[in-house]
Amino acid sequence: MTEATRQPLPARAPLPPQGTVLDVVIPVHNEEDDLEACVRRLHAHLTDTFPYGFRITIADNASTDRTPEVSALLDDSLDEVTAVRLEEKGRGRALRTVWSMSEAPVLAYMDVDLSTDLNALLPLVAPLVSGHSDLAIGTRLAGGARVVRGPKREFISRAYNIVLRTGLAARFSDAQCGFKAVRKDVAERLLPLVEDSGWFFDTELLVLAERAGLRIHEVPVDWVDDPDSSVHIVRTATEDLRGVWRVGRALATGALPLDRLRRPFGDDPRDRAVAGVPRGLARQVLGFCVVGVLSTGLYLGLYSLLRTVSGPQAANAAALLLSALANTAANRRLTFGVRGRDRAVRQQAQGLVVFAIGLALTSGSLAALHAAGGSPSHGAELSVLVTANLAATVLRFLLLRAWVFGASDTAGPGSGAGAGSCAGPGSCAGAGSGAGPGSCAGAGSCDGSAGRARRGSGQLPGHGPAVPDAARPDDHAGAAESGARTLRKAR
Repeated sequence: MTEATRQPLPARAPLPPQGTVLDVVIPVHNEEDDLEACVRRLHAHLTDTFPYGFRITIADNASTDRTPEVSALLDDSLDEVTAVRLEEKGRGRALRTVWSMSEAPVLAYMDVDLSTDLNALLPLVAPLVSGHSDLAIGTRLAGGARVVRGPKREFISRAYNIVLRTGLAARFSDAQCGFKAVRKDVAERLLPLVEDSGWFFDTELLVLAERAGLRIHEVPVDWVDDPDSSVHIVRTATEDLRGVWRVGRALATGALPLDRLRRPFGDDPRDRAVAGVPRGLARQVLGFCVVGVLSTGLYLGLYSLLRTVSGPQAANAAALLLSALANTAANRRLTFGVRGRDRAVRQQAQGLVVFAIGLALTSGSLAALHAAGGSPSHGAELSVLVTANLAATVLRFLLLRAWVFGASDTAGPGSGAGAGSCAGPGSCAGAGSGAGPGSCAGAGSCDGSAGRARRGSGQLPGHGPAVPDAARPDDHAGAAESGARTLRKAR
């Protein structure tokens, strides 16, 4: 991973229209029958309707039929087509490799069967070119989509969507539609965080982007199911469920540095102060109340459990300490929108100071109760503690908002919060850049020319010298690990 990709994202801006703006990747495995017709149809559509420069990259991942030869033929006959050969199978691996090598400012992919109507392609990439959105997906499950497929696939798709919504709190409507696009500057920082190299790649990409507050644009599509699809449903579903568990665990433990995907402070209009409108106060109060109710339930449950083996003061202190740690972590993530581990230890320490204040308040209430009533009942203790805890909760919110997670701790590039103490997930409006230099360069090339496929380790007859393997800008192995091979096009 380069130093640039460790920095927060720049502010968004419209992309310049010059050069190659869009690189459409078609990942294929043993698609010798459908590949040529698909690519020629897509090429004709882009030539006739797309207003910017484009490239089509065929990402052949370990095909064993004539797919490499068909790819090379298309590479030779169409100037805007590039073929890349990978020696390992995996759709996610193919997309990661080609997207990492491409210099186009907008990266897209679609399935080789072209189940999605191509008229949705321009609406898919337009929000990325304009600077409005960070990613874009086609959806078959939103209003306006027109879909033709059997009940089995419809059930599986909707069931998977329910799993994502319940297990990962996903808000996008369709993770599996093979019709997506992402800005290059976003992909450079997002791809190193995505571990999957198979079918779950799409879902992991979208979940991490959404959790980081990036804007995902959805386009309802016309979609006709391919009855000859080679996807193994049971195996894919099993791998997806494993992926959901892995990503959910990483998000719960804060293991992912999602702050790298933050736009700078001020990019979100909610960052701007409006006279008479406390920024984000209503959302923060709602989030704090939800966390507070859950924390109070946890506290009372712990107190009741510990009270069976210890005195009231010890039980109260232990229950309050444990619930305070959980409360600070939950408020950090959910109420104030702070991601990653930056300043987490300091904020937990400050949270413990707030805990000490709450402990003094609740312990003082218990002491007063016992001093006034002699031997009060357990119900009386709980009633006093609820009242004291409510007072401590109000004080906790004020201290968390003004001191622990104040604007000085959470605003600005590189901070844990997306947009100061008030901006939560979803901060993405505004302008920004994304077009890198050399947007006309082809995948894996040094001089702007496109590449050509070769089969295995042998060069196809009549083709020029091989381009050296390109390294991916992430922590995984580079294209050499995946066996990516390209050749420069003869001119």
